[in-house]
Amino acid sequence: MHGIRHISKLLKTSSVHILPVVDRYNSLRHIKTVVSRMPSVTTTTTAATIDPAIIAALGQPPRMRENPAFTKVDNPEFYSIFTPELEALVGLFKKYNYELRIAGGAVRDILMNIKPKDIDFATTATPDQMKEMFTAEEVRMINAKGEKHGTITPRINNKENFEVTTLRIDVRTDGRHADVVFTTDWQLDANRRDLTINSMFLGFDGTVYDYFFGYEDLQQRRVVFVGEADVRIKEDYLRILRYFRFYGRIARDGSSHDATTLAAIAENAAGLARISGERIWTELQKIVVGNYARELVLEMHKCGLTEHCGLPAQPNVAEFERLCEDLQKFDQPHYPILFLIALLHTTEDAMKMHERLKLSAYERDLALFITQQRERIGTEYNTLRDYQKLSLQPNAKRDYVEQLLKYANKAELYNQLKAWQTPNFPINGHTLKSHGLVGKKMGLVLAQLRLIWADSDFLLTADQLIEKHLPEVLEQLRTPPSTPNKKQRTK
Repeated sequence: MHGIRHISKLLKTSSVHILPVVDRYNSLRHIKTVVSRMPSVTTTTTAATIDPAIIAALGQPPRMRENPAFTKVDNPEFYSIFTPELEALVGLFKKYNYELRIAGGAVRDILMNIKPKDIDFATTATPDQMKEMFTAEEVRMINAKGEKHGTITPRINNKENFEVTTLRIDVRTDGRHADVVFTTDWQLDANRRDLTINSMFLGFDGTVYDYFFGYEDLQQRRVVFVGEADVRIKEDYLRILRYFRFYGRIARDGSSHDATTLAAIAENAAGLARISGERIWTELQKIVVGNYARELVLEMHKCGLTEHCGLPAQPNVAEFERLCEDLQKFDQPHYPILFLIALLHTTEDAMKMHERLKLSAYERDLALFITQQRERIGTEYNTLRDYQKLSLQPNAKRDYVEQLLKYANKAELYNQLKAWQTPNFPINGHTLKSHGLVGKKMGLVLAQLRLIWADSDFLLTADQLIEKHLPEVLEQLRTPPSTPNKKQRTK
């Protein structure tokens, strides 16, 4: 241990910054090996800014495979990724003697016989080396924002973009962002990733590089953090929600969680408050429309996550379970926001959710509409005509009403409303202008006449509405609603 402390001290003053290696791999022999393999490490920070406490915070080393290049993949999904542009990219890195591999989620998907939608690449080349290479080869580069994290995006043949990221170590994290040190060690880069199933690499000859038994976890449908769950979560609290998202994608059932993992998630639940609402909503959407949505949301509630995700601390669990069951009777897909609405108690909850998650205007208004209207189902709203009239209200949309019926498990009425073709309302603003109406009152009059027209089974003509019903509507608007007098108010 004295030797380890000595090397740690040397590294703190060295221009080669590989501090995270020390405690992450708890052996002097491994440290010497890593140092010898990293003669040209590039860093985005300086030695003076690295806190020695980082070393102790990196956690215990994960279980490691002796030979990471232990198998090859040979399936149509792997061969489908090879385009002329990818082959040109691979050729460039080979020409300049830099290693290049497929990284992360694309490897996982290919091993599951799924064609990957997005492919990330990792390399031993630094960003500066990549820029020099692409400049020399007259390859255009786009999206310079990723460079500080080691990502360069070349556009090959002016046709296909590839995100290529330098191998790196996260040396300082605040639960959202990380200061990084570039490395040439594939194992160190794998160690910074969240889950073992996302920590594998794939060579272009089909070789799978798996350092932490992610391959076995994938075969057994296990979702396991790389190393200590608590340490990985503290590096980026969004990993809490990523755990549940990937559980829904990978697991064979909805309740085979590791107790230690759930304990680490519950312990770090408050860290989600530091994550932007947009990022949280992106993950939640995928969770609630994925496999085991009901079980996963209930588990998230048990872990104390809901109050940090824009939802009530004590959500409406019974209503949520009812909705999950009822929506199975309707064709998919379902709007993700529907599931979250079921967890709310009031319109105030809906606004708090919007403020936290930064919902779209449509999602916000739908949440407000359903939380306002759902209690009226079965009392004020019973027939198709009731819902047709509701869809004609100024602050309602046809789709809002359809989603309300789906939410309320009114399948027959939902299908009837979906099939209904709204007849053309025979009056417009020009008609009212010709009768002397202008300004804000015009909209109120049109809304009232539209409801009267709906009550007539949409049969009233423009003349009938103008001659008989327009005077009634104008009289109603002129007469203020009655208010109780003082004696009535004090009774």
